[in-house]
Amino acid sequence: MKTIVQAIKYGIVGISNTLITAIVIWVMMKPLGCPVVLSNITGYIAGVLNSFILNKQWTFKSRDSWVSSAIRFGIVFGVCYLLQLGLLLYLNKRLAIDPYYNQLMAMVFYMAANFLMNKFYTFKERKDEENSCDRSLL
Repeated sequence: MKTIVQAIKYGIVGISNTLITAIVIWVMMKPLGCPVVLSNITGYIAGVLNSFILNKQWTFKSRDSWVSSAIRFGIVFGVCYLLQLGLLLYLNKRLAIDPYYNQLMAMVFYMAANFLMNKFYTFKERKDEENSCDRSLL
């Protein structure tokens, strides 16, 4: 049940990331007149930061340090992004369908892989230090 609740929270965070990314990009491009690439990079940074903070604090309630969690989060983001990109390229070569649908399939893969890697690696539940010390003495 806990994993289902976390998956729902993860989905809510994902929606907020998408909204934040889109709003930052729009504000930078339209009212501020910033270049497309700068707007895109800034928007994605805002979305990823939102994702990290909300998933650490709310979705997974991690008590690990911010720095170690951020490093693991960055690694997971990079691995999942590259895996979905590889899948996308593979699907584009193998399936004779509109490439946009391959993008959607790759996105679903990314979301699932990212959730699992964040749950079991980035924000993995750790035994409290007291219990870990007691076990190491055995």
